[in-house]
Parts: sequence; structure tokens; C-alpha cells
Amino acid sequence: MKALLAAMGTEEAAGRSRAACTNLLALPQFTAARAVMLYNPIVGEVDCVPVALSAWRHGKTVLLPKVSYEQRHLLPVECLSLDDEMVPGSFGIGEPAGGRPWPLELIDFVVVPALAYDRRGYRLGRGGGFYDRFLTRDEVRAVACGLGFSRQLVDALPVQPHDRRLDLLVTDVEILKFNE
Repeated sequence: MKALLAAMGTEEAAGRSRAACTNLLALPQFTAARAVMLYNPIVGEVDCVPVALSAWRHGKTVLLPKVSYEQRHLLPVECLSLDDEMVPGSFGIGEPAGGRPWPLELIDFVVVPALAYDRRGYRLGRGGGFYDRFLTRDEVRAVACGLGFSRQLVDALPVQPHDRRLDLLVTDVEILKFNE
């Protein structure tokens, strides 16, 4: 999957990212959300900046995760603009330098990145289990939505007992609903 994603050209990735973001922004679950947790993309992930810009325009709170590798958890913090200072986090992914922590029970919608997704609603992350632990916390009642490229979608992935199924998956080509 890493090689498949790496083979995608910059222009193709940008176009497919825009299409996936357009599909996500049309979701009623996203439209109704007041606080949305996004991610800072790495190579091979959908660039969700258009989602953040739209969220701010519509008065939503935008959150980004800070990763505590030592404590093995994600901490959602408020991000006020693209101009917020970012610092390299535990995995070299940009995290807000400041930003106030946000109560988990007040998050309405979480956009979940992955290396791959399957048609049953499961995802293959990058090996840390951070999102699975985060999404299974009792306080988190948010809609969990994968956001990926259509080429990241496979029929089935291996599933472990701790894996948390997504509620939705949005790609540049389709929207899949689970847990209805």
C-alpha cells in the first residue's frame, strides 16, 4: 500500500484530495458537527486543509491531535487557523505548539487517517494504535469517519479485537456507511 500511494503523482493526489474533501463536506453528519477533529496529513494521506477552511468559515471548532507517545494517547487541541505554529510531534507530524485541550465528549466528528481501509469499516493504521484507543474511550461519542483515496480501499483487512470500526468512509470516489 505504501508503494501504491507513493506512486501517485502530486497533481493526481491533489485532485483526488479535493474530490474526497468535497464528498466529506457534503455529509449531513459533518454539516451538523460543531467540533471536528482533523489530522495533519503526511505523504499518502488526503490533504484535509479544505475541510478545515470550510469548518472555520461555518463557525466550527477545528481540533488537531497531539500525540503522547509515552502515554500512548491522542490529545485533541484547538487549532484556530492555518497560521497556528506547528511543531514536530512524536512521529515528525506537525502538531499545534499551543492550543487548548478540548473535552472529548464535546467532539462531534473525527476524521481518521489510515494506510488502508476495508469495505467492512476497518482501517490499517500506522502501527501505534492511537486512533483505536482514542475512539474506544467512553467519553468519545463522535462520528468516526475515514478519509482516504479510493486506491486505499480493499475488500478486507486483518482485524484485531481492539480495532474500532468506523462509522463512515469517504474517498474521492465513494462514501461508505457502517454501523447504521
